[in-house]
Amino acid sequence: MSLSLYQISVPSMLRQLRALSAILDKAGAYASEHKFAPSALLQARLYPDMYDFIQQVRAVTEMAMGGAARLANVEVPKMDDTEASFDELKARLAKTIAFLESVKPGQIDGREDADVAIPMGRETRTLKALAYLQGFVMPNLYFHAATAYSLLRHNGVPIGKRDFIGVLG
Repeated sequence: MSLSLYQISVPSMLRQLRALSAILDKAGAYASEHKFAPSALLQARLYPDMYDFIQQVRAVTEMAMGGAARLANVEVPKMDDTEASFDELKARLAKTIAFLESVKPGQIDGREDADVAIPMGRETRTLKALAYLQGFVMPNLYFHAATAYSLLRHNGVPIGKRDFIGVLG
């Protein structure tokens, strides 16, 4: 059995987005239980020149939406980037999940060798769809998801590897 481009992209993205959403619930509960402002977690960063937690979550959603949209050759949905709370981040994740669920296998499968244009600052790079997914989208999605997870774990939120991986199946 061979895997399709859709099978190696959208289901993995959805699992990671849902896992991140569940982690946000735990982070909000942790802040409430320990009676500190959620902003302590939302604005946390590993190093001064790195994204804070909010931007890490935004980056995950941007990778998922942009990746799926470009693979399907549809317009990339736009978001306002104004989230400042766990609830607003959860809403962003929910919008991203809804978009991914709207993308059908037939829109992506068979496009492995299609050219995908990726805006990178002032430039645009073009990659084949499979190389774009494997070498850019998924590594970036997992990098930002792992960094968001690490920020919460470093700040005491009781989460583990199972929380990061999410529900398999």
